[in-house]
Amino acid sequence: MLDNTDFEILRLLKANCKMQFRDIGEVVHLTGQAVSNRISRMEEIGVIKGYSVLLDEKLLGKTITAYVTIFMKSTNHGALQAFLNNNESVVEASRISGEGCYILKIQVNSQEDLNFFLDSVLNYGNYRVNISITKIK
Repeated sequence: MLDNTDFEILRLLKANCKMQFRDIGEVVHLTGQAVSNRISRMEEIGVIKGYSVLLDEKLLGKTITAYVTIFMKSTNHGALQAFLNNNESVVEASRISGEGCYILKIQVNSQEDLNFFLDSVLNYGNYRVNISITKIK
């Protein structure tokens, strides 16, 4: 369904989703309108699901990044998933196989916020937490 030009457009959008269609067209040798049509088609078929903004969380006060593995103590996964979806501290959440049931990436303002989050997790299961020291990529 996608050709090399589509993949090049996607690469450019991943690098800068605010790039003008005309500028993308110059790189891939298409008009801005042709680029727009290709992007619209990729949105319609679900290849492009949306656009996002990457924030520097530290500048916003989120100084602690932690990875939390949750070990469920019940089969009520729906309640945990609702808690995770409604919690602003949760940046990413995945149900996993292997050691643990879920892995989370959370960002919080303080050690107290981290403790509050972890205390809340105890309603659903036990956890293991790893604190990020430095982001590499």
